[in-house]
Amino acid sequence: MPRAVITGTGLYVPPHVITNAELVASFNAYVERFNAEHAAAIEAGTVAALAPSNEGFIEKASGIQRRYVMEKTGVLDPARMRPKLAERADEQLSLMAEIAVDAARQALAAAGRQAADVDAVICAASNMQRAYPAMAIEIQQALGAGGYGFDMNVACSSATFAIEQAVNAVRSGASRCVLVVNPEITSGHLEWKDRDCHFIFGDVCTAVLIEADETAVAAERWEVLGTRLATQFSNNIRNNAGFLNRSEDSDPEARDKTFRQEGRKVFKEVVPIASAHIEAHLQTLGVAPSQVRRYWLHQANLGMNQLIVKKLVGQEVGPDLAPLILDEFANTASAGSIIAFHRHREGVQAGELGVICSFGAGYSVGSVIVRKQ
Repeated sequence: MPRAVITGTGLYVPPHVITNAELVASFNAYVERFNAEHAAAIEAGTVAALAPSNEGFIEKASGIQRRYVMEKTGVLDPARMRPKLAERADEQLSLMAEIAVDAARQALAAAGRQAADVDAVICAASNMQRAYPAMAIEIQQALGAGGYGFDMNVACSSATFAIEQAVNAVRSGASRCVLVVNPEITSGHLEWKDRDCHFIFGDVCTAVLIEADETAVAAERWEVLGTRLATQFSNNIRNNAGFLNRSEDSDPEARDKTFRQEGRKVFKEVVPIASAHIEAHLQTLGVAPSQVRRYWLHQANLGMNQLIVKKLVGQEVGPDLAPLILDEFANTASAGSIIAFHRHREGVQAGELGVICSFGAGYSVGSVIVRKQ
């Protein structure tokens, strides 16, 4: 059975940055506007007044300091509070495909490959721009890749779940070179009017190339020793936007049509799920958590990541063991753990192990154990 190796990664970074200061100023202007417009109802007790946000609250709650977005003027407009993106004709390259192609070309270059070498494309993200044609097929066409493509969605675990599909395709001999792309335009499904979550997400796209070791040409290779996936249903992270909404005659602007979560419940429940998942996965390979050189975890919350690794190794951890990109990128859904791997894999020596792990809505959790060759 062929060994599967990661040979290249890519990262598309959007052109615009929103700092916490900018975000808070915009949100608080919206709050003032809302409270003024509903002053009578608020006084009567039929509408709850909105509370302002502040930079200290955001950083303490999450560790986030800034985020990249595809468009910022619409997000920061108190009268709009969502991105203002131009609609594209069917003949134009879709926005998600555009950023995926950019990240994919970086990954291909890092691996010493051409697009024609790719025989499968998996587009895995928390939301797709459209139902069909599949984004992956458009990306395949734009790159000039061969084989086939398909989309998949497991929320914030989409990247690791897709990596398992890619690894299995390589190990089975069905594919030789599989491209996984994670275009996350999270600004489109974030509720920027909600104080509890308006700061959470950022936009980005990552790409990972998985190949058969025997035919790979890259100097840098990470052998995939194992993958492990698990899901457990929970309503604590949910988004009800979908194609049936128009048939339900439901309000497209209703609060349930964008991201929402029970943050405290998610923290309490996901930390033990993720740490137990990683530990059990390592045990299948006879590896103790303390033997892992680096953990590249999903980037949702600073405290969550620190606690997960602390449960695994039994001590406080620093960025060398579990690097963070959360402060710069915010939560980028499925791309977070891949950004961490892309940006922070230096210093791992040949033969040392690492764990890429993501967790999120579902609940879902996926882990990929790699060894530097």
